[in-house]
Amino acid sequence: MAVTGFRRRVVALTVLSATAVVAILVVVSHVLLSGVTDADAHDLARTRAEAVAANVTAVGGRVVLTENSSEALDEVAWVYADGHLIDGNVPASVVERVEALAASQRTQTAAVDNYLLYAQKVPIDGHHVMVIVRVDLTPYETSEQRSLTLSLILGGLAILLAGGVAHLVVRRALRVVHEMAALADDWSHHEPGRRFDLGVPRDEFGELGRTLDHLLERVDTALADERRLTDEIAHELRTPLTVLRGEAQLAQLSGEPVAPEAVLSEVDRLNAAVTTILGAARARSDAGTRCDLGSAARQAIAGRAVEVAFRGRIEVAVAADVVVSLLSPLLENGLRHARSRVWITARNQGEALVVDVLDDGPGFDSAAVDRVFEAGVTGADGYGLGLPVVRRIATSAGVEVRAIADGRGHVEVTLPAARATT
Repeated sequence: MAVTGFRRRVVALTVLSATAVVAILVVVSHVLLSGVTDADAHDLARTRAEAVAANVTAVGGRVVLTENSSEALDEVAWVYADGHLIDGNVPASVVERVEALAASQRTQTAAVDNYLLYAQKVPIDGHHVMVIVRVDLTPYETSEQRSLTLSLILGGLAILLAGGVAHLVVRRALRVVHEMAALADDWSHHEPGRRFDLGVPRDEFGELGRTLDHLLERVDTALADERRLTDEIAHELRTPLTVLRGEAQLAQLSGEPVAPEAVLSEVDRLNAAVTTILGAARARSDAGTRCDLGSAARQAIAGRAVEVAFRGRIEVAVAADVVVSLLSPLLENGLRHARSRVWITARNQGEALVVDVLDDGPGFDSAAVDRVFEAGVTGADGYGLGLPVVRRIATSAGVEVRAIADGRGHVEVTLPAARATT
């Protein structure tokens, strides 16, 4: 319905525009033709009057015609001398108007019914001589009417043609758009990797193809993110659950109760994984949010053997739960690979605060340091899927995180420093 409505609007607009153009052209052409026919009628009247005036002369004090005019000319040309008709037959329907023109002292024209009357003064000393001719305007008006009728017919055909062409063009264009949209929708569900790949846009369809390619790319990225998140959730939850199941089976086989410390440790780990994943889904950087870095770091450490190599209150413009969600997986990863020591430092860097999470383990491979935050990428001993979760949280919160290959475990977390309040 919407497509049909759009097509109708375009066709209606085209017909309206064509009608306006045709109307203007018809009016202009009719005005021009009327001017041309009027000029032709006046030229004919002037020619007739000059032809008659050339035969008028004075002989013996009387005004006479040197040549007798034809009967046909007598019906359309009349000569008045000193107020008296000396040649021609004036029809009764125009006699009053002709006599008024004969009495005038200047050359002029007048319209009576469908006739043009033209009066021309003939210069003869001692006499007032006027030559008056009549031109029938019926042929000129008939020509104008025929031209107007033909213009209206051609204009109507042009309007119909414009509407038909607009309908066909819009229908074809919308069919292409519909087909491209249908293909993009089908690809987004079944073949997210397919693209139009139309190259550099040369017209609107090329731009549409590029836009749909970008949309498909975002859909593909969203699906990949969804799959990665599923992998992260599965991995982060599977490990503590596996340990809990192993402890329970061991207790079942040995007949001894499960050690509370082991259960609590894995439950804490499970809770930390769930908290981290939720943080990744909810993390946002809100204006005015701030927290104490030391307090957030102690929450992330949660009793682990981690040193904090800074003192005092350091405020960052990030929510505490986001900092905890960022540091917890990094500390877990550091403890898993460290030989004996994991520690956290903090340093200022312009308007930002850089938190270094360090351990004395083998560190990151320099060849893969740029990819350690990608799901499924592991080093020699494995980096774990906690690092992709960290990248997800950092991206959501507007925080930068990167791994450093310097011969030890080293991850930099760049947080915006909180501005001093007045």
